[in-house]
Amino acid sequence: MAGGSLGPTGVAKERAELYEGRATAYVIIACIVAAVGGSIFGYDIGISGGVTSMDGFLQKFFPEVYRNKQHARENNYCKYNDQVLASFTSSLYLAGLVASLVASPITRNYGRRASIICGGISFLIGAILNASAVNLAMLLLGRIILGFGIGFGNQAVPLYLSEMAPAHLRGALNMMFQLATTLGIFTANMINYGTDKLRPWGWRLSIGLAAVPALLMTVGGLLLPETPNSLIERGERGKGRQVLEKIRGTEKVDAEFQDIVDASEFANSIKHPFRNILQRRNRPQLLMAIFMPTFQILTGINSILFYAPVLFQSMGFGGSASLYSSALTGAVLVSSTFISIATVDRLGRRALLISGGIQMITCQSVVSLILGLKLGNNQELTKDFSILVVVVICLFVVAFGWSWGPLGWTVPSEIFPLETRSAGQSITVAVNLLFTFIIGQSFLSLLCAFKFGIFLFFAGWIIIMTIFVYVFLPETKGVPIEEMTLLWRKHWFWKRTLPAYPEVDDSESRRSNCVDVN
Repeated sequence: MAGGSLGPTGVAKERAELYEGRATAYVIIACIVAAVGGSIFGYDIGISGGVTSMDGFLQKFFPEVYRNKQHARENNYCKYNDQVLASFTSSLYLAGLVASLVASPITRNYGRRASIICGGISFLIGAILNASAVNLAMLLLGRIILGFGIGFGNQAVPLYLSEMAPAHLRGALNMMFQLATTLGIFTANMINYGTDKLRPWGWRLSIGLAAVPALLMTVGGLLLPETPNSLIERGERGKGRQVLEKIRGTEKVDAEFQDIVDASEFANSIKHPFRNILQRRNRPQLLMAIFMPTFQILTGINSILFYAPVLFQSMGFGGSASLYSSALTGAVLVSSTFISIATVDRLGRRALLISGGIQMITCQSVVSLILGLKLGNNQELTKDFSILVVVVICLFVVAFGWSWGPLGWTVPSEIFPLETRSAGQSITVAVNLLFTFIIGQSFLSLLCAFKFGIFLFFAGWIIIMTIFVYVFLPETKGVPIEEMTLLWRKHWFWKRTLPAYPEVDDSESRRSNCVDVN
């Protein structure tokens, strides 16, 4: 019998001090292979911006935008303002939103690997369609299928990493997803820089090479072990224990195994995770699942990464120079992710989010000031100010790379109890992709309307999100994933809002206060 009265998520008591094990080579390799799923997300972000500035691509699919581009001096901020062009970038994320919700029951009922494999196959098909597109309809269809791949991958990979990693290294290993994403962005930027010279068909090579990370993700999914949490939740306790012993490098895993068993017993009593997640006892996690991804996008980072070449050309950079500058920002983003990996489990999540927010506010304000004073509708920045803008944008990217970039995914993936973890991650991904779609579809119009004020728009949101973290987010560093829910009852604000006793939906299966784990 497992000890005593169960807490609100099935975990009876804190056993973190009893956890044993280490970071084995096996778990690190598994996490690296799984994180490749992040590279498809990053590759698409990087490729989209570069391709939409290539003449061959614009001439074939968006001839009106190409004609406007030839009159660049007439209006720096509005020459790329075209909703159909924006839909090329944003349609993928709307499809990903739908896919992330479909992925939740698959991830829960068939395992994390199943969703990773589905994501890889979808992205592979989409990449082939896009590379061979002969008209706009075929191009957009390919983008939608790519979106399904991203929806599945982003739903499953962060969960996989959080469940495989030991508690004291969960932050660093979970950030492998963000590292793979940034490497995908950088790789795409460098490929765009090279294929821009292969006119008029270079864009096809850029888009088609997305099949490489998709293939790696699919093969990796086939080779990876399933997480012990997923195996135990699906009734395979013996196999789950074997995997847990293997990834921890010891047979002394009783405490962690007991926490997973307790959580899985309660998880299996919950038949409707999405309805359960709306209950009052899950309110802190639900709000974090909504606000963390929302705020991550409202930093403005995707606008810079999607449209970096377009943005730099709007500032007066030449075509090749703009691609080179966007490649530089991609390299900076990769480098800054290593800062987060090295510090997140020592300094904690809150310190990185708050310090990153302060630096991003400063950088957005400086860029807006420079453009407001030095760039008019029909002017170009001088060389000195152009260099300064690139430097400040790189400093912004550095701050994002150690803070909201990785932690916008890490925090939501580690805070949910097992019974709502898959549903919670689906909500996180869906919200992220919804706002990615909104910003992707509207950015070119916002740039045209707000001009240099677009940077102040994002700076205002960063002020709000930094205050939000300071007030409402407890520190999750070092807390075992199956004991995370106990943390909310210690927080000064959330402990006042949580019910005194677990709420159980009348339609859910009831269970006793004692759990037989034998």
